[in-house]
Amino acid sequence: MASASPMHESVHSSPEGRLIRDRMRDLIPLIRQHASEGERIGCLPPATLAAMHETGVFQVSAPLEHGGYALGARDLAEIVANVAQGDGSAAWIVMIASGFARVMLTFPDETVAAVYGRASQWPGPVVASASLFSDRIQKGRPIDGGYIIEAGGKWAFGSGCKHAAFMVVGVEVEETPGVPTRLMVLLEKGQYRIIDDWQVMGMSGSSSNSVAVDEDVFVPASRVVPLAELPQRLDGLRQRFGGQGYKLDALGLMLIVAMETMAITVGMARGAFDCFVEQARARKPFNLPYEKVADAPSVQVVAGKVKAMINAAQALIFERAAYIDRKANGGEAFSPAEEAEIMMDFVHAGNVCGAALDMMQIALGSSTVSLSNPIQRFVRDARVALTHGSTRLDPAAEISGRQLLGHAPFASFAAAVPGVAKAEKEAKLA
Repeated sequence: MASASPMHESVHSSPEGRLIRDRMRDLIPLIRQHASEGERIGCLPPATLAAMHETGVFQVSAPLEHGGYALGARDLAEIVANVAQGDGSAAWIVMIASGFARVMLTFPDETVAAVYGRASQWPGPVVASASLFSDRIQKGRPIDGGYIIEAGGKWAFGSGCKHAAFMVVGVEVEETPGVPTRLMVLLEKGQYRIIDDWQVMGMSGSSSNSVAVDEDVFVPASRVVPLAELPQRLDGLRQRFGGQGYKLDALGLMLIVAMETMAITVGMARGAFDCFVEQARARKPFNLPYEKVADAPSVQVVAGKVKAMINAAQALIFERAAYIDRKANGGEAFSPAEEAEIMMDFVHAGNVCGAALDMMQIALGSSTVSLSNPIQRFVRDARVALTHGSTRLDPAAEISGRQLLGHAPFASFAAAVPGVAKAEKEAKLA
């Protein structure tokens, strides 16, 4: 049975958020039971997907105006952590459904209505993305009424692509000869092909495959947004949509994505701790004269340390999430320095959980390397999560530390989404 850490209810959490959080807590055994199947098939197993869909978890950041919950940061952190306590890949899909809801809402109203008109009945994230912010994007060309997206090449890291009804991808066009412009383009399922190339050490069930178009595809102008406009369009969501989740400025919305990513590591560490305690109480040590591994003082020390590490990481993420909610309620914007410091807090918390996972595996020993043991999957999945380009430890520390030492901040969005910075530069040159 999954352990439940003592937790005071946040004044910023909502009845709807608490309900979904508790539903996901109840699903932890089922999600964990099917996690190895998800690794094998490269996406969420049908039983997991169906059970999660029934909770409403894929609608946590969908707008109120289209039947979603538009939850705030604290709700999202608790929900994602509970999902990850069962399986990191399942939580990653929830993070994608939540994070790219915000990107999707920057499109024109008619496109938002077309996408979210299907969301409540769609089993999984209704929209995902691939290579949106990368330097490696595909080519297109303008024509009357829209754009032709040219065949050839691929968009990588399309997390959730096997479950999504739509994909937002990055495309480069030349509206003016010799002047490239980067676009966000919405493709519908059937317009792209999923490539079976997500062969990785962890997060195998996140379906982060590449996608490609095998022939030129027409996309109407209503399904295209200049990438350089993303920051201002994110800022504008406060005027278009209601709910706690849409009271934030652009930097605040981006912070929530990092928060959710690192909340996944907290949940995985909690899940591994459940397994650690259960196995330590059941197994006999290899070379120590104790009846059970749990009787060994050295393992007791590890248990005490890692529980404190997990609690500290969770407390940091949850408190920063509550702070984001307070800023949202006050209508306050985030400064680049503040964003960088909070981002670093999130990344630090995630890495503390990564270290805790390593300690638990070493303490239990070689029994944890069996593919039937959930601990090894938590360890591998956490390692992959901590290598994500926008949340790696040393770059995050540099971005925060340079400002703490009096250096000018990097351009807004440049650290987390370099493609936006490049698009902004190209737009100025045009």
